[in-house]
Amino acid sequence: MAVSTKILNLETKGNLDIVDLTARVSDAIEISGMTSGLINVFVPGATGSITTVENESGLLHDLKHTFDRLIPENVGYEHNERWGDGNGHSHVRASILGPSITIPFSDGKMLLGTWQQVVFVDFDTRPRQREVIVQIVGE
Repeated sequence: MAVSTKILNLETKGNLDIVDLTARVSDAIEISGMTSGLINVFVPGATGSITTVENESGLLHDLKHTFDRLIPENVGYEHNERWGDGNGHSHVRASILGPSITIPFSDGKMLLGTWQQVVFVDFDTRPRQREVIVQIVGE
């Protein structure tokens, strides 16, 4: 089995900015030269997440408003009391969604559903420079 690792650099806006990574992840598979295996997409850090969604404006709106309802920004968070940075809700949101996904690929293509795209979700409260690690294991 071969392993290939690629770092994707992102500039995000914060506050539930959602960035479509699908094309960049597909490019990483092509560059690796592998045709089948698994790809893991991982964000180091505690206020960003990786998931799949239908990258459609109505759904993105719904996703943002769901997080606002479930994990609101303006309630008491011990993290904010301890660190004073006001992003306790960002950490909780990212913890629930998670930092990574693993996707199988075959014939050089990710085996995603018809409406499924790979996205990075920035839960932090400010614009950030982010890295996303794409690691491919296959042949």
